[in-house]
Amino acid sequence: MDVLIKIKDREGVVHELQAPTDMAMNIMELCKAYELPVEGTCGGMAMCASCQCYVLNDVPLPAMGEDEEAMLSEAFYVKSNSRLGCQIPITESLEGLELELAPEN
Repeated sequence: MDVLIKIKDREGVVHELQAPTDMAMNIMELCKAYELPVEGTCGGMAMCASCQCYVLNDVPLPAMGEDEEAMLSEAFYVKSNSRLGCQIPITESLEGLELELAPEN
């Protein structure tokens, strides 16, 4: 099953992405699959913040882990709704999620 996730890129264009829930992907990998400008330099280890995004609506997300909290405490352009895309696995509960890519560091 796919879920619909909307991601606003750094130019303000909203992309409606079909995200598969059966491939163990995360938001960072989804962005890369659709060629959105997300580097994911650390390979999804919560060590670079290049996949930081802002959560724009109220969709249940997994709790933030210590590694993600630590990385966001050191990253640029952090807001109260910041998350690392690599730490959000794509599941059916993300249906309708709206995100905005954070500015590049």
